[in-house]
Amino acid sequence: MKNIWYLFYNGIVIPIAKLFLFTAKFFNKKIRIGINGRKKLFENLIIDLTGIDRRKKMIWFHSSSMGEFEQAKPIIEKLRAEKNINVIVTFFSPSGYNNSLKYPLADIIAYFPFDTPIMTSRFLNLVRPNLAVFMRYDIWPNMIWQLQKKKIPCFIVDATMRSKTPRKWIVSKSFHKALYSYVTRILAVSKSDEDNFKEFNINDDKIKSVGDTRFDRVYQKSLQAKEKKLFKDGFFKGKKVFVMGSSWESDEDVMIPALVKLMEVDPKIITIIVPHEPTELHVESEEHNFTGKFDTIRFSYLNNYKNERVIIIDSIGILLTLYTYADAAYVGGSFKQGIHNVLEPAVYGIPILFGPKHENSQEAIKLAEIGGGIVVRNKKEAYKNLRKIFTDEKLRLSLGKLCGDYVRKNIGATSKILDEFSHFI
Repeated sequence: MKNIWYLFYNGIVIPIAKLFLFTAKFFNKKIRIGINGRKKLFENLIIDLTGIDRRKKMIWFHSSSMGEFEQAKPIIEKLRAEKNINVIVTFFSPSGYNNSLKYPLADIIAYFPFDTPIMTSRFLNLVRPNLAVFMRYDIWPNMIWQLQKKKIPCFIVDATMRSKTPRKWIVSKSFHKALYSYVTRILAVSKSDEDNFKEFNINDDKIKSVGDTRFDRVYQKSLQAKEKKLFKDGFFKGKKVFVMGSSWESDEDVMIPALVKLMEVDPKIITIIVPHEPTELHVESEEHNFTGKFDTIRFSYLNNYKNERVIIIDSIGILLTLYTYADAAYVGGSFKQGIHNVLEPAVYGIPILFGPKHENSQEAIKLAEIGGGIVVRNKKEAYKNLRKIFTDEKLRLSLGKLCGDYVRKNIGATSKILDEFSHFI
């Protein structure tokens, strides 16, 4: 069966992919950067590997991009604390690669090679990993086949499999059945994901649900965030703080009218708006939304603060810390294409509002089921729920506790994953 899929993949899929990349690089900057970045992949690897102590085992972590790498970080950090090893980290996307070049716990950071038999074999011959770890879903057929050929164990970690996925379509399902049979272990994030993987005829001893390292990561980051001081002590004393995180215009069209109405009846409320893309144009648009209603101030001008009730964040990388000040939060993307990270506010034990497009997040679905997450579909529902939360302190705290407890109950996947690794390193 492998020979059939090997011929299909390398005889049809790879040539089409090469043609696509050759054409797309002229129109897509990200693809062009990725192609150019790989031109010296092996030359750079040879140089980087000269300083590696080969007496230590080499553990290889691969992530598609930054989001998946965040899930790998708790594993890498705990692994390095417990074992004397080398770590190489690879990325498929330029954004993941470029934003992680200074990650201190990786000995080598590189691009994932193009998935051809020659490229993947050369990569493995150079790196010689003792264990390969693929985060979540970004696995590549030729690399999997080469790992199996060279008898290198490989894991898929934080693995997810939805009940309705293109991987279950007839031809795709047959292909993935063959591919997964060459993976050493699949560590799924939940029992439902484990059950969905089993539809690919995976042996019970090869798959196990151990949880999601995103809970561990967000908990770690929350402890660090609490130590940061974005505002002076007492800045929000006597106030009720609402944070609208990672918002798009479609989120703001629903939430801002509801917030304005709420702020008119409750003078204690302060709103912090964190645009998903804090460009000058977007920040100006936010300011315009409140013109004639409430004064606004940009975060970068906070030294000139004069009791403005709307603070607009015009920088990046501080959202998790901002949630530490919130009494309640809204997570954006849920009126556009898919919700952003709901665990970041949930870890602080506050109620979370979000829109109807949240099916991409199992965590959002679960929070809505247990009641800590509140789905709003229009301005009327947004105002109604905001009013309830900010007028009923007991309700707000109880909903927040549901969110906080949900995160705490799911911490611990990292240790379980390392237990599974222990048989191979």
